[in-house]
Amino acid sequence: MKRFLLLALAALGQAKTVTHDFNVTWVTANPDGLAERKVVGINGQWPLPVIEVNKGDRLVVNMHNSLDRAASIHWHGMFQNNTNYMDGASMITQCPVPPGSSMTYNFTVNQNGTYWYHCHTDYCYPDGYRQALIVHDEDAPFKFDDEFTVTLSDWYHDMVEDLSAGFMSVFNPTGAEPIPNAFLFNDTLNSSLPVKPNKTYLIRIINISAFVGQYFYIEGHNFKIVEIDGVYTEPAEADTLYLGVAQRYAILLTTKNETDTNYPIVTVADSSLLDTMPPELRLNNTNWLEYNKNADHPQATINVTDSTQIVPFDDIALVPSDGMELLPEPDMDLNVTVIMGNLNNGQSYAFLNNISFTTPKVPSLYTAMSAGEDIVSNKGIYGEFTHPMVLNHNDVVQIVVNNADGGSHPFHLHGHNFQVIDRQPPYGEHFFDYLNGDPVPYDPSNHTAFPKIPARRDVVVLPPQGYFVMRFVADNPGVWIFHCHIDWHLSSGLAMILIEAPQQMQERMTIPQEHIDVCQAAGIASKGNAAADTLDFLDLKGQASQPGWIPDGFTARGIVALVFSILSAICGIISIVIYGLADVKSKQADEVSTEREQSGVVVVEENVENPSKS
Repeated sequence: MKRFLLLALAALGQAKTVTHDFNVTWVTANPDGLAERKVVGINGQWPLPVIEVNKGDRLVVNMHNSLDRAASIHWHGMFQNNTNYMDGASMITQCPVPPGSSMTYNFTVNQNGTYWYHCHTDYCYPDGYRQALIVHDEDAPFKFDDEFTVTLSDWYHDMVEDLSAGFMSVFNPTGAEPIPNAFLFNDTLNSSLPVKPNKTYLIRIINISAFVGQYFYIEGHNFKIVEIDGVYTEPAEADTLYLGVAQRYAILLTTKNETDTNYPIVTVADSSLLDTMPPELRLNNTNWLEYNKNADHPQATINVTDSTQIVPFDDIALVPSDGMELLPEPDMDLNVTVIMGNLNNGQSYAFLNNISFTTPKVPSLYTAMSAGEDIVSNKGIYGEFTHPMVLNHNDVVQIVVNNADGGSHPFHLHGHNFQVIDRQPPYGEHFFDYLNGDPVPYDPSNHTAFPKIPARRDVVVLPPQGYFVMRFVADNPGVWIFHCHIDWHLSSGLAMILIEAPQQMQERMTIPQEHIDVCQAAGIASKGNAAADTLDFLDLKGQASQPGWIPDGFTARGIVALVFSILSAICGIISIVIYGLADVKSKQADEVSTEREQSGVVVVEENVENPSKS
């Protein structure tokens, strides 16, 4: 016991407080050299600063919002044990910080590995509000000589608020996502990682995109995967990775012994996610593993128009180095299906079991903290359209996500990493096979054998028309959002919230007064149910809700036809009016001429039928 206390005190003595002052404001940038535009900067700079801490440090970020819109910071992958209010998800764990206001994020980092931070308020981080967060660990189970951090991202020339207006519009009834204009490597193009021969490098790779997954490989080199999403793994040799949005890898790469050649680092955007392919868009980009800056920097030997033939390492085959075995049969089993469809306002939405996530009028954490003990576990108080599920403390929870959509979706759970115990189809040459027929949902009576020691991570990619199965222990009281990390899909409703151990939540946490002050400054209630009712928590009148369902018999193609028929009709009417007015003017002109001449827009499984399809 005495030895344990001495070790704890020694660790405490080594920990430090890392403080950053962030003034968030607009700056201008032109990372691809094709279009200068406004981006979100910090302290007048973009790219944003990489945050680096050591395991056990306390991170303090004093954020002041000098933008002309609300903002926040989510610390992606941080568990926030007993500090759920520092998670940074607007209207889930805090009020968005309005222009001119400030908020301090203050929490202890008891994890290790590769993370990132980004805005979690409306359409915010695609405008450049995202960067790496690295947690160094002197006890890491591998050794290396030096390290690099690589971010991969998609990039738009237009402001996201302008793109979103077209995306959530009756003129986009199929929900086609805006196509990026470029794909960046460390927020630029034509970059190099300078290396020395016969050295081992740790390369951390983070996909900080808003939409598009990317493949990654280095010509002439294999590498060993040693971490995914902050979870150390048994070293696994690979040559190609796929990183869905928000996923992270750390790899060990040992360089060659000669210095006369530089090797392309190749990134390829996932073409399967793009509805159209602009002829000027380049999917593959070349950067370099640079042995000799004076040697040639050759372009990659690939020029891709279809990335579906690339076969990456299957991430769910990775084995965590801590040896954590498969969790037991679940106490709670949640089954949801991804559906994309239309509502009666003519716009396209995303659904989990026919619910399109709609933000409540009070942050859901604040609802839990202000509810009485007798009612805090009643999921009804959190609102119908936040899609809430209440989890008992320390229950084993299994979530099955089936995909009725033809696109892949990177799903992220805040506050946890989770075991990925099944995914079909797996990464490989058959990943897109289910697109050739009907969706294939998970069958609990007929599935592949679960691994003894499953992979764990905090983002997993859902295959097109396939499924995945995940498990975790509900041991982190708080309100955690579970959502697709494609920002367009989150904004169109592909999310739900997990109310985890609400009674323990009330016992362990207190919302800081500064956070309540932010709500007041934003004009948002900090107490009450999802409808901001503080008198009767079961009265949801006035809650935010999704639009109604469209009548049976309409399909997306039918809606497109209807929209364009209406547009054609409107154009026709306008043409008739213009023509008619022109005729009147002509007649009036003739009359004047004559006169002049004469006068000199617990198994929870709900109905998953898509009402928007006939």
